[in-house]
Amino acid sequence: MLRMSFLEHLEELRSRILRMLAGVGVAFVLSLTFCNELWKIVSAPAVGALKTLGYKGLNGGDPTLMQIAPMDYFNIVWVKLPILTAIFIASPWILYQVWAFIAPGLYKRERRWAAPFVICSAGLFVIGGLFGYFVAFRYGLTFLLGLGQSYGVTAMVSMVEYFDLFVDVILGIGLIFEMPVLIFFLTLLHITSPGFLIRHSRYAILAITIIAAVVTPTPDVFNMMLFAVPMCALFYLGIFASYLLVLHRERKKFPWRRTLQWIGAILVIAAIVGYFVAARYGYHLLTHWPFLTR
Repeated sequence: MLRMSFLEHLEELRSRILRMLAGVGVAFVLSLTFCNELWKIVSAPAVGALKTLGYKGLNGGDPTLMQIAPMDYFNIVWVKLPILTAIFIASPWILYQVWAFIAPGLYKRERRWAAPFVICSAGLFVIGGLFGYFVAFRYGLTFLLGLGQSYGVTAMVSMVEYFDLFVDVILGIGLIFEMPVLIFFLTLLHITSPGFLIRHSRYAILAITIIAAVVTPTPDVFNMMLFAVPMCALFYLGIFASYLLVLHRERKKFPWRRTLQWIGAILVIAAIVGYFVAARYGYHLLTHWPFLTR
């Protein structure tokens, strides 16, 4: 293990932060070349939610967001949106710099996890953003905009308020999807262990269920499970990754063949149960958004 003084640690941290900012800056410049196309993608959930609720735009066209101040469009489409896009594009580079800062404090055999760490962390962050965009944000937005519709309230959505909510949801869910990486790191640093997490998993599931019930926009059990199930899966995925790390430390092998057979059987059973549950409550699949409806 490398030994560094406190000032050397600060210098290394400063160097890594500057490299992160440089990577985000390059991605920001690239994002500026397709800002208008990005805005169409970002505003699509709002347009879809308003159309679902029966709103019309000017001359009977698609509904649109409202620009209140003269600088709103410039600030969002040409400044804030490219920054958000740059964070996602540069996430592998950012995570690599995080790993490079931590790596000197690890043993040589543990530094081999660099590539899996960067790939998994960036992949989970992007997958979380996609889940937030295609599932959580769309369902939540339709519910929130329709709350006052039956009481004579007309929805007029400001593009500033809409984009702020969009950033909160996408980044928030993207960070939640980093749960397996966090658990793996805590195990790598000997702060926790798979056994401890399994013994106290009921408390984690309870907390996840409460969080899902709070953030779910409707009282429907199906929608609550839509949030809770992925979060529980991420929690156990993190435990599994930390268990593989412990086995690697003890120079043991994981029984992949038998495990894959069990997983295949469980998936088949889950698919059958899901089919009957969907048929019981009248859900069916679509080839377009929202892909699942009653």
